[in-house]
Amino acid sequence: MRQRVAVIDFETTGITPGPDCRATEIGVAMVENGRVVDRFQSLMNAGVRVPPMIEALTGISNAMLRAAPPAHAVMRDAAAFVGSAPLAAHNASFDRKFWDYELAQLGLARGQDFACTLLLSRRLLPQAPNHKLGTLTRWASLPDTGRAHRALADAEMAANLLCHLEDTLRGQFRLGDVNHGMLCKLQKVAAAKIRPYLDELQAAQRV
Repeated sequence: MRQRVAVIDFETTGITPGPDCRATEIGVAMVENGRVVDRFQSLMNAGVRVPPMIEALTGISNAMLRAAPPAHAVMRDAAAFVGSAPLAAHNASFDRKFWDYELAQLGLARGQDFACTLLLSRRLLPQAPNHKLGTLTRWASLPDTGRAHRALADAEMAANLLCHLEDTLRGQFRLGDVNHGMLCKLQKVAAAKIRPYLDELQAAQRV
């Protein structure tokens, strides 16, 4: 993909954002021309406590967050870093909720759509053992970016997967022009209808 896309990952204290469930870390991997060209990462202190189970999963402790910058400052910097770039994430419905919630604390609103590498991989890589980010990374022999369940490592994994999915569209399905808008439409197509949909796209690009 030639256009810049911001691939986002959050670590959080729970599943649904709210006063008692907030982001603890954000990672953004900026993709352009098939590779990661820039990165943003920070812990963020929103004044909420990390449950022991989440600390064991992510390695992010309450002590680490006490020394972290405030969430509003981190999100302001993250929003400036992303700018107007299209967005992507693995299981984007999760990260989209936290991106929107944390932006709202600043009085800001998202203007871009999210492409979801989970939905796209289910449609384009049905032969994979499963569609977890770590599994897909190993199965497709993509680079090891570091510890899972840390925001920047996961954002970079998702960025590499996004590039792999684009390569699949260009190579296996012979699509010349792959863009973020196409991916956002593709992820909404039922898995059983993907092949005819892609055949139509290929025919349209030949005209």
